[in-house]
Amino acid sequence: MNLKEHIRSIKDYPKKGILFRDITTLIKNEKAFSETIDQIIERSKKYKIDKIAAIESRGFVFASAVSYLLKKPFILLRKKNKLPADVHSVDFELEYGTATIEMHKDSVEKDENILIIDDLIATGGTAEAAAKLVEISGGKVCCFIFVINLFDLKGSDNLINNGYKVENLINFPGH
Repeated sequence: MNLKEHIRSIKDYPKKGILFRDITTLIKNEKAFSETIDQIIERSKKYKIDKIAAIESRGFVFASAVSYLLKKPFILLRKKNKLPADVHSVDFELEYGTATIEMHKDSVEKDENILIIDDLIATGGTAEAAAKLVEISGGKVCCFIFVINLFDLKGSDNLINNGYKVENLINFPGH
């Protein structure tokens, strides 16, 4: 199945000049969604995984299903002030602003191998912040898996250049 055919492209969203890659058309199709989860699981088999983390909010859609099927604990990486217990926080740059991502301090134990899943990588700022959260807690990022890679924005390349393993299911230009 060609997953790329199930992604809708929307011009000038959320602002002029951005070509938004919409996963809602993929997840509403049960065959395409199942194939996506199967591909993530297949790619994850190369790595020793203790826990699975996902970046808010669309990463949760994929990672929760993968976590369930692999029987691995699931960690939420959320926007600032969304988690109720003590958190680690990392500030980062977005393509169109700045943000903060947080994780509960008790989510990751020392030397645990964490798979981070998200729906899309553009410049990689959010993914780098997610890795820092895992590393602050003493864990190791064994791999990132992204459903969509906007290859010309170089986020995957930046992660690889910083020593991370990266798997991408679908490649699109970002513009």
